[in-house]
Amino acid sequence: MSDLVHLVIPCYRESARIGAFLPELCREMSALGGVTIMVVEDGSDAEEVVKMGAVIEALRTEYACLLALKSLSNNLGKGGAVYSGWAEPGEADWLAFVDADGACSPVEVARLIQMKSAGRALFASRVKMLGRRVDRLFKRHLLGRIYATLVSELLDVPVYDSQCGLKIVPRLAFEGIASRLQVRGFAFDVELMVALLDTGCEIQEVPIDWHEVEGGKVHLLRDSWRMAGDVLKIRARRSCWKMPL
Repeated sequence: MSDLVHLVIPCYRESARIGAFLPELCREMSALGGVTIMVVEDGSDAEEVVKMGAVIEALRTEYACLLALKSLSNNLGKGGAVYSGWAEPGEADWLAFVDADGACSPVEVARLIQMKSAGRALFASRVKMLGRRVDRLFKRHLLGRIYATLVSELLDVPVYDSQCGLKIVPRLAFEGIASRLQVRGFAFDVELMVALLDTGCEIQEVPIDWHEVEGGKVHLLRDSWRMAGDVLKIRARRSCWKMPL
């Protein structure tokens, strides 16, 4: 399998935050080599698209790894933005995404990319183990643990953290499940995870250093209920998925 990685950054009104993260990410990925970066603007207004485009074009003069901005006319949700970017992988055999806020640092992105091996997906995990540091508000940590327990119990998957915003997936494994993926909101990670597992793709959770960044788009109570509803829908559809021979 090729070592090339196509890394997508889903964005919705993130031009003010990505300016601190994207230059450092470009530096790390250029030093690492074999990575393309695509920012996907998920239906933001015209003014925001112009601002994001200016940030990216300024960096593209210095970093060949950074592709032109992909701007979606409608807001598809985080999963929709990621999958839209993954639909244009070039020659890469690995698909990845990372959140625009920089909570997962460029150094950690590079570390996970270097850990990839054939047939295995890597999901970053916010767990304080193996010397890793997680700086997270207690209420967010508590809701995260409740949600992770809900996912584990309803879907019978022993996962600690399905929602951390850094994941790397073998392209062939994703293309084998893409047609069955329906969730496009914040719970898309859960559907992606169970679809990969159900088709025999190994997933490794990797503890990372992670820090809370202000300005997130997730509303704790409202979006938690929506994500829980998505988990129930995933469980209902899962029994209808056809397993490969």
